[in-house]
Amino acid sequence: MFRKMRRFKQEVSQEECRQLLVTEKRGVLSVIGDDGYPYAVPMNFYFDESEGKLYFHCAKEGHKIDAIKKCDKVCFTIWNSGYKVEGDWAWYVTSVIVMGRVEFVTDEKIREEKLRRLALKYFPSEDEVEETMESAAARVQMIALNIDHMTGKLVHEK
Repeated sequence: MFRKMRRFKQEVSQEECRQLLVTEKRGVLSVIGDDGYPYAVPMNFYFDESEGKLYFHCAKEGHKIDAIKKCDKVCFTIWNSGYKVEGDWAWYVTSVIVMGRVEFVTDEKIREEKLRRLALKYFPSEDEVEETMESAAARVQMIALNIDHMTGKLVHEK
């Protein structure tokens, strides 16, 4: 069903992919948008390691939501800042591509828990998370990405 990675010598392990999903802060969620055009949106996210799912927060309506309602298949891509080896000008960068299906989180308790965990990844303090949760959580839609396929690759940008 999913293609094997062509540049298999650059492939990184599933564990390395999961670690990047834990540590990196942003990625791009791609959906099938209006008239079949791709629609890719930069997103903050939270990876629940125990479930193996990615969680995102968004508005309850809009282009992304409409696209997901039409087709739940998505692609999510992240990459790290990379590193350099002394004496080399080119960067080594690792990226991860996740393919899967998105579902709307409808259970209020789960929605709030995942939103809180996502916020804790980005906010400087728990107090700020709680303050924002109180004022804005009701307006937030949480979506969960169930991973069907994941690959990672280390590229030397030369």
